[in-house]
Amino acid sequence: MALAQTPARERAADGLDETSRRPPRRGRKTAYQGSARGFIAPGVFLVAVLLYLPLLWTTFLSFTEYNGLGDPDWVGFDNYVEMFEDPAFVGSLLNTLLWVAGTLLVPVGVGLGIALLTWNLPGGIWLRLPFLIPYAISGIGVGVIWSFILSAGGALDQALAVFGITDPPRWLVDAPLNTVVMIFAASWQGVGVNALLFTIGLQSIPKEPLEAARVDGATGLRLFGSILWPMLRPLTAVVVGLSIVASLKTFDIVLSMTKGGPGRASETLALTMYRETFVNSDYGLGSAIAVFLSVVTLIASILYLRQQLSQKHEM
Repeated sequence: MALAQTPARERAADGLDETSRRPPRRGRKTAYQGSARGFIAPGVFLVAVLLYLPLLWTTFLSFTEYNGLGDPDWVGFDNYVEMFEDPAFVGSLLNTLLWVAGTLLVPVGVGLGIALLTWNLPGGIWLRLPFLIPYAISGIGVGVIWSFILSAGGALDQALAVFGITDPPRWLVDAPLNTVVMIFAASWQGVGVNALLFTIGLQSIPKEPLEAARVDGATGLRLFGSILWPMLRPLTAVVVGLSIVASLKTFDIVLSMTKGGPGRASETLALTMYRETFVNSDYGLGSAIAVFLSVVTLIASILYLRQQLSQKHEM
């Protein structure tokens, strides 16, 4: 009997030895967490160096008077007071709000319309392609193209002269007309990618609800309002959020088309920040505008996302 039980005892003893040699579960979890932290540490360090440190430095400079030479002089909130007392800053803030409204109405609305019109058409991708090509052009390139079209005596004025219109509007000179035409120039660039995103959203909608709605007689606007729009709402939140952020930091198209002129009538907040910082060498005031623009962008994004999430919970 003792001999028969020996192998079992040996196996049990070996099992106990294995268990004793195996690290405890908590220890393994700690080791895995340590390895994970080691992998993400370079990325966190890179983000901290390239994003958070410049943000902290810019915030510090916004409370100082600094021209790029010597040491910054602490002035408290003087830059923020000066910023809001400057009529040019108030004008650039209003122009930025006009950009937000325009880029929500035109590129998002037109992109949605193009997606709806070409969604089920054979060869619809080829109909959307001409709208998508301008997205590959840089903002400066878009500005140069539309400056050639809209400048005095440019392509548009010559085309209007053919129809007998010899005294056209001064597209890039009169405010707020110059801001409006620049919004249309930016929309020419952004419509295609919005149409592509909305098309992807439409293609992901299940066919069963659409077929059931059509059987019930829902077509056109009724089908769009009852089926398509509610199912596109999550994607619409992304498109609108990206448009808001992009419009708040509009810079390159305005710089290349009007340089903020005439005077400073068509400046946006981003261009005002650039002018004060790199043209006037007032790094303190430029940093204050940058901080204000960052805070406005953050607040707008949070409010919009909270609204979308509350609507989602209500549904």
